[in-house]
Amino acid sequence: MNSYLTFTDEVKHALANHLPIVALETTIISHGMPYPQNVQMAKEVEQIIRNQGAVPATIGLMDGAIKIGLNEQELERFATDPSVEKVSRRDFAYLLSTGRIGATTVAGTMIAAQLAGIRVFATGGIGGVHRDGEVTWDVSADLTELAQTNVAVVCAGAKSILDIGRTLEYLETQGVPVVGYKTSEFPSFYSRESGYGVDFRMDEPTKVAHFLHTKWELGLQGGVLIANPVPEADALPFKEIEATILQAIEEAKAMHITGKKVTPFLLAKIKDLTEGRSLQTNIALVKHNVEVAAKVAVALHHQYS
Repeated sequence: MNSYLTFTDEVKHALANHLPIVALETTIISHGMPYPQNVQMAKEVEQIIRNQGAVPATIGLMDGAIKIGLNEQELERFATDPSVEKVSRRDFAYLLSTGRIGATTVAGTMIAAQLAGIRVFATGGIGGVHRDGEVTWDVSADLTELAQTNVAVVCAGAKSILDIGRTLEYLETQGVPVVGYKTSEFPSFYSRESGYGVDFRMDEPTKVAHFLHTKWELGLQGGVLIANPVPEADALPFKEIEATILQAIEEAKAMHITGKKVTPFLLAKIKDLTEGRSLQTNIALVKHNVEVAAKVAVALHHQYS
């Protein structure tokens, strides 16, 4: 096992006994939601995973180590410490060598999960090609990580602040399968629809597990994107949220906000413009994703461990 990895007792026991595990990111805690909703959400999603018969592994960098699983005090620090940095592939060596605290993005969590031998990861939404990406070249490292790292990512699609069409084109070019879980349309985070389709539809965790096993048994490197729409009761209307996003993007441009700061700014602005409804939707979709991810992890364990 990689010497930079440390484990909670719960995760260590799960790995030693080949139990199903679901990886969770920390960027959603540190940069995706306000306190105290962020830490409350983090604890609730871990329990949802346990209730499904799997083990949660929330991942973050701290004190020169990649933590696979966090205790309650560590979760609180990720939820409240303003110095927490985002960690993607390029950032690992710097943060580990300097001992800084870092919250893993989708890409960062995939890397750490693969190092730890975890095959299933649940998040909110992946990053992708930003709107105006043909000008800014702002393309998330999540997409290149999906092309090379053998972890299945359960999400509510790509964040709706992105250019979803170009994001899907990029994934196709990189050979990343996009599976719609109980849907034939690619969801757009806050909404169940986007106007774009998926590559394959699967309606049962066992079918998804068999697909994952087959892909990796063939030696086909890279992840799988499992798109799981937000529950209907919690979804926001597509046209309404699109208008809100466009307004938030214009404000970000006017304030010259770029790079890593764009997504946190837009998510906070959308929360304000929707009077908190977007945050409620965000929490609901994360809970739904971890439930599906746990079912897939359990199915993968039962069939192939």
